[in-house]
Amino acid sequence: MGKKRIASKGETGAGTEAGKTGGSQKKRQLLRGILYVESTYNNTRLTLTDEKGNTVAASSSGALGFKGAKKGTPFAAAKVGETIALRAQAFGLKEVAVVVKGVGSGRESSIRSFANKGFGLLSIRDATPVPHNGPRPPRPRRV
Repeated sequence: MGKKRIASKGETGAGTEAGKTGGSQKKRQLLRGILYVESTYNNTRLTLTDEKGNTVAASSSGALGFKGAKKGTPFAAAKVGETIALRAQAFGLKEVAVVVKGVGSGRESSIRSFANKGFGLLSIRDATPVPHNGPRPPRPRRV
């Protein structure tokens, strides 16, 4: 019940399939990318994208096996930075622009461990949301 082989006139039959995606295809080459760092008090997540914003690799301290309060530590964030850096090396990445969001303790250590693997940092932008007192609060309850 696999795909049926379609032999055209020019082919000589040994193992050619229509639409075959073998291991011989090379991974996509990526020279520049964007590294999104989301650091909260409880976790640190890193997402590596291409310049258009398509996700290439992602990881978090929870995904690496850290549990509970240890997920929010700078050590866990550094490990996440190292794992993303290893995945980025497979794509041939050379330089990244970093976008940091959040106030956790893993902000700096994750970027530092990523950069120590030999990547150039084009820019570091802080996109942490800042409250501006928002809408009017609901009225107090009358009991």
